[in-house]
Amino acid sequence: MSENYFHVDAFIGAGLRGNPAGVCLLKHPLESAQMQAIANELFLPETSFVWEDGDMYGIRWFTPTREVDLCGHATLATAHVLLNVVNPALRDVRFRSASGELHVTRDAEDRERLILDFPSRPPQKVAEPVALAALLGAQAQEVWQARAMMVVLESEAQVRALQPDIPALIDHLGCGVMVTAPGDGVDFVSRYFSLDRSEDPVTGSAHCTLMPYWTARLGRHVLHAKQISSRGGELFCELKGERTLLGGYARIFLRGEIKL
Repeated sequence: MSENYFHVDAFIGAGLRGNPAGVCLLKHPLESAQMQAIANELFLPETSFVWEDGDMYGIRWFTPTREVDLCGHATLATAHVLLNVVNPALRDVRFRSASGELHVTRDAEDRERLILDFPSRPPQKVAEPVALAALLGAQAQEVWQARAMMVVLESEAQVRALQPDIPALIDHLGCGVMVTAPGDGVDFVSRYFSLDRSEDPVTGSAHCTLMPYWTARLGRHVLHAKQISSRGGELFCELKGERTLLGGYARIFLRGEIKL
């Protein structure tokens, strides 16, 4: 048995390579252990598995080591395949996921840009953890907590300069860490150090926490963001109540079949 497979770079931009994701188009859902084994074999930051599920698509996301409940860049990658390869006549697609129903649409003004409709995850301000500055290599202006910790720095230059011992940072805090600051030429920038003890190239789900903070701070609901990892990514964001809209571009790098 074989399944169609795509390697897609998501949240790309001018000079930005985005975050690679695997997209497996399934005829029917597989066992969790089998999906995890495939994701481990592909060894991309995330692999999405998608199948027709009534009037929607079912979707699950796996890193090489674990399943996650929400992944922005792999959802963008999957929608790009469905809307540009499977059925280019469609203008939107809906997914049934562990985080509820997710809706992806084509941008009304730019057919190539897709807009993800995700649940917002507002952070709460917390006291700075002991040893955070030493582990991160920078002094935080503010520290906030949602599912991941959000550390606010003064400038983009500080965020770019960070070279933390990521495993030590994650082991000490026990959660993912996003670091953010006002951007040079964009509204805000960020980097994300994940529970997989590595830096994530572009993290759509992190912006579900970043957007509530930056919207309140800047007083605007539509913001332009960049994730300044070594690959880099660009996001066009809008906060709409309890939802965060994440716009971005993607491109297919390769396609083929997975033999099962």
